[in-house]
Amino acid sequence: MSPKEEKAEKVPAPTPAAAPATPVATPATAGAGDEEAVLPTSAPAAPPRARLPFPPLFGKFSFEGVEVHDPGLRNYLFLDPVYLPHSEGRLATQPFSKTRMHIVERLANDLMKTGKFTGKKSKALKTVRDALVILAKQPDANPLQLLVDAIENSAPREEVTRLQFGGISVPRAVDSAPARRAAVALRNLAMGAIQAKKGHGVSISDALAKEILLASKADATSFAVARKEEVERVAQSAR
Repeated sequence: MSPKEEKAEKVPAPTPAAAPATPVATPATAGAGDEEAVLPTSAPAAPPRARLPFPPLFGKFSFEGVEVHDPGLRNYLFLDPVYLPHSEGRLATQPFSKTRMHIVERLANDLMKTGKFTGKKSKALKTVRDALVILAKQPDANPLQLLVDAIENSAPREEVTRLQFGGISVPRAVDSAPARRAAVALRNLAMGAIQAKKGHGVSISDALAKEILLASKADATSFAVARKEEVERVAQSAR
């Protein structure tokens, strides 16, 4: 084979010219009759998800309409909808965990501080549930709202502490922290129910329901309200 024939074989064959691209109609250039050629610019919006109803407490008491009127306690009374208020000790080792614990469970825990309810969480929760059932018999009353009102009326705003000046101890009035106000109110409600039961022949559920009802009305015969007024009176004299 001659050198000219070898060069002719190495020359690539010419590629055919590409066909002109067909213009695609865009929303800006499409005519009135080109609706089918217009591509959607975004996906259609997803339908809104259906909202599930709030679970009632113990399957009986609704959380709708429950409101905390005291602005100082609004962030410290946990009222998120829950069916059974039992954290199973998950918040015990976390600092400031009481603000994330339901107030019904906190009331049951305060009942457990006495000898009869020590270590009996289910019994304490049953007592609180029975008390709320009794409160539900009140006309046009939400038991959870009555409990919130009782805590607000039983939470002291001032307390007394002692300052040491040299060898002299002097009482001074101090403002109570919101977290402490809620804790003291719940503790006094539980103590009032326990003391009302002793020697009066009434059940602990009836005593707790009566204590919550009296405290929700700011009645001075309530143990929790009386303790609050006494503490604030002593603090006022120590200003």
